Amino acid sequence: MAEAQNIPAGSTTAGSIAVAAESTVATRMSAPPSFDVADFPVPHGREEEWRFTPLERLRGLHDGTAVASGEGVKVEIEAPEGVTVETVGREDERLGKAGTPVDRVAAQAYSSFEKASVVTVAKDAVLTEPIRITVHGEGGVAFGHQVIELGAFAEAVVVLDHSGDAVLAANVDYVLGDGAKLTVVSVQDWDEKAVHVAQHNALVGRDASFKSVVVTFGGDVVRIHPRVAYAAPGGEAELFGLYFTDAGQHQEHRLLVDHNTPHCKSNVAYKGALQGQDAHAVWIGDVLIQAAAEGTDTYELNRNLVLTDGARVDSVPNLEIETGEIAGAGHASATGRFDDEQLFYLMSRGIPQAEARRLVVRGFFAELVQQIGLPDVEERLIAKIEAELEASV
Repeated sequence: MAEAQNIPAGSTTAGSIAVAAESTVATRMSAPPSFDVADFPVPHGREEEWRFTPLERLRGLHDGTAVASGEGVKVEIEAPEGVTVETVGREDERLGKAGTPVDRVAAQAYSSFEKASVVTVAKDAVLTEPIRITVHGEGGVAFGHQVIELGAFAEAVVVLDHSGDAVLAANVDYVLGDGAKLTVVSVQDWDEKAVHVAQHNALVGRDASFKSVVVTFGGDVVRIHPRVAYAAPGGEAELFGLYFTDAGQHQEHRLLVDHNTPHCKSNVAYKGALQGQDAHAVWIGDVLIQAAAEGTDTYELNRNLVLTDGARVDSVPNLEIETGEIAGAGHASATGRFDDEQLFYLMSRGIPQAEARRLVVRGFFAELVQQIGLPDVEERLIAKIEAELEASV
């Protein structure tokens, strides 16, 4: 179990945290970002950014052998009044505005999609209903690109819902104007054989607020790479996530918060539960505080609950700090088995063992589920968690 580490304001080093422009932790990728897939070598599994990923199960997404085929995915968008929904070609200048691919799969997705969805919320618009984007796999291989852009002082909630069966590589861009507020809930509830690799890029404007909630249940291999950068001072980012990894599944969440601008904030909290033989969860949390990002305030947390034997967790929080003029920074990571004392306490008060297990796991996830703020989505996820637990009894 890794203990929490905190850096008070003005500190320049603590424990294993790197503090130097020349530092080489996981935020420094083996190749610079690029939209061209040819700029990335084919990974072999020994690279830092690929060493936990089962490349042989990516169905060719990493080496160029996967080509669009079959029915792919069907994308449907439900948007309230005040939202513009467009289908655009590759030449649209809004594509890639929030970030550049940082690995070969993301570059392959950018090089291979034909049409992209662009959802625009007008300046000053405050939506009272969420934007719902449904991505349903209908077999085959697909490459996708989506853009959600908010004008200045706009406010919106987006639900990005993945289901069905597909091999999907995609990039999703979130662009927030000054003072905008965006909450995104990305649900990965795939069928058991699906493969999903995606890079999520958020560009946060001056005094804007971005909240991401990533929820992963299904799929054979799911690898999500949320990334945040700031366009101007005063931005805030909250990255929350929960995942429930079953036997044989590989679920990987790799995050980067790039504090490239002064006086911005970030908070990261991911929690996962695992059960079954060869269930494998990976969480990589990278925070980079550049030399220009004075006044940064950041913290990242990962917690994992191992419910059965045979499951494996790799949890790696990283901080790279290039200035001592920060408001604060810290990280924490912990992985443990089911708490027998909590279970005994509940059972001693007449609660059956199966129900007691459900209560403990629900309590473990509760604070993150509550971050969603949409009752129908929250109820669905709680039901999914209980169904997973029921299957293990």
